[in-house]
Amino acid sequence: MTEFATPLPTIARYAIMVDVGYIYAAAGELLLGVSSRREYRVDAANLIQALTKTADSQISGELLRVYWYDAARDRVPTIDQRVIAQMASVKLRLGNLNARGQQKGVDAQIRADMEALARHRAVTDAVLVAGDEDMVPAVEAAQAYGVRVHLWGIEPPYGTNQAERLVWESDTVEVLDAAFVRPYFTSVPVSEAEPARLDVQSAAAAAPAVPSPAQLFGERHPPRSAPRAGLYGVGAPGASKLGPDRERVEEAGEHVAQKWILTRGEDNIRDLLPGPILPPVIDKELLVEAEKELGQSLRPYQEAREWLRDAFWERVHRQFGIGVGKS
Repeated sequence: MTEFATPLPTIARYAIMVDVGYIYAAAGELLLGVSSRREYRVDAANLIQALTKTADSQISGELLRVYWYDAARDRVPTIDQRVIAQMASVKLRLGNLNARGQQKGVDAQIRADMEALARHRAVTDAVLVAGDEDMVPAVEAAQAYGVRVHLWGIEPPYGTNQAERLVWESDTVEVLDAAFVRPYFTSVPVSEAEPARLDVQSAAAAAPAVPSPAQLFGERHPPRSAPRAGLYGVGAPGASKLGPDRERVEEAGEHVAQKWILTRGEDNIRDLLPGPILPPVIDKELLVEAEKELGQSLRPYQEAREWLRDAFWERVHRQFGIGVGKS
């Protein structure tokens, strides 16, 4: 008599797939009665952690990763998106954002990823946070490979914000209420959003259409006859060498800010306001670029790093017409 081995139990593994355009617009409408991202700020990192924690409590298994589907102009990530891309177990997927602010290519990316994960048996379950009926073929394809699809939505203020067919086709449906999303969405006061935008428009109208090389890279000051003392005063006890020159560090901070404004765009830099804290990823990029420009390391000199940040913020605030005083 032939004996058959007992089949090993299948270990559940799941992915969380978030249509950011849907969750942001739906939560903005529910909490603040607005849909434009300019009118609120989102603590995306903690929102992702909350979604992960909720999934862990509902699905008995291992998280593969979170897929974060968003859009950006020419697929160049914003400051916030760059921070998200650095998070552990999070995969940033970017579609294109057209001139009218519409996402293009995001739905196709979600469908392709969901079907590929299911086809390669990478997951047994998929949590889909979305509302568009275009997701239905992806749900059906994943289910054909044996994947369970759990649809999550945001509580609508009235009616529904998810396609009826998408709800029908999903294996389970969960609604995230206002209490769940409220901690991660903050309204931007008109006094912050509108005046800054008007100041930027006025400055753009007054500025030359094409920046000169001096504007782009800044003008270098001639070498000083004697170096200024940095962190350590001349003759200070225990000082083996002078720290960085403050004026040069401040120049570097302004130059990096100017370059980022021109290359990354004002909308991306505006996301950093009001400051003065920079996300760790961006703070590191500022340090690295300044060190390249100075030709020396600033890492041993905490005071020099503060000069760098202060000069960076001064240039950014000046760009957006925000008055700041020098200490």
